[in-house]
Amino acid sequence: MRSIIICLLSFFASNTFTQNCNAYKWEGEIKKYEACKKQKEAYQFYQFTKKYQELLDEAIQIDSTYDKAYWAKSIAYLKSGDFLSWKPLIDKAVELNPKMHLGYRGWCRYQFFRDYKGAIKDIEQYEKIIKDDIGYCQNGDYHLRIAKAICYKAVGKKDKAIKIIEDYLKDNNEEPDLYNYFHLGVLYFEKGNYNRALSNLMKQKENNNLADNRYYIAMCYKKKNNLNKYKEIILEAKKLFEEGYLLNDPYTHHYDKVYLSQIEEEINKSKRFTP
Repeated sequence: MRSIIICLLSFFASNTFTQNCNAYKWEGEIKKYEACKKQKEAYQFYQFTKKYQELLDEAIQIDSTYDKAYWAKSIAYLKSGDFLSWKPLIDKAVELNPKMHLGYRGWCRYQFFRDYKGAIKDIEQYEKIIKDDIGYCQNGDYHLRIAKAICYKAVGKKDKAIKIIEDYLKDNNEEPDLYNYFHLGVLYFEKGNYNRALSNLMKQKENNNLADNRYYIAMCYKKKNNLNKYKEIILEAKKLFEEGYLLNDPYTHHYDKVYLSQIEEEINKSKRFTP
């Protein structure tokens, strides 16, 4: 369902752009209206072309306070890996319109830079501005509260990460999303609470069965000395991995991602145990 919503939002985005430009006109902000039209013109060109950037530069020349042009320019640099050019542009967009761009920058700081402290700072500041549901990250994989929890885990605050995820699940009637229970299960596994870990990993299995999740289920059984289950499920993890059921992102690696080499290492270890 989450993927369907994201696709629909993408589909309607181009149809609403003209309406957004007209909104500036109706509010009497003629410079922003003209800058917005220039941005729309830029979208007719590929993001990595010179013409795309030139048209956005023209939008900024029309109105230097038009935040969306800085944001649009930054995207091409982010996707191409030119982070030095990306940062001043996204920083300017945030300065001009934090309500629109602060959550996005926080997500990018986590996803592309593993700047966990910076991401936490941005997301928490964004929460203060929005004072309501802060929404999902750019690719739709995580609610920003879950992204914040992962960042807290990354800086060593696992108990706080657990509380954030559990509070989110409670507030949202245990809405599973894509990976919430997986990350919560891994947190409990790393804390040594294997029963709570299994409980959450099994919920993840019901909603989005992944090789990464099966790996941690197997590891829980190993820790609980249920070696038959461990050997059975680690093989299932490899099968799921080979079938493509795994954490995957076209740009970066998910936190808590499990690699095939880890699974195969456990399979080799499992052969040492006799029933």
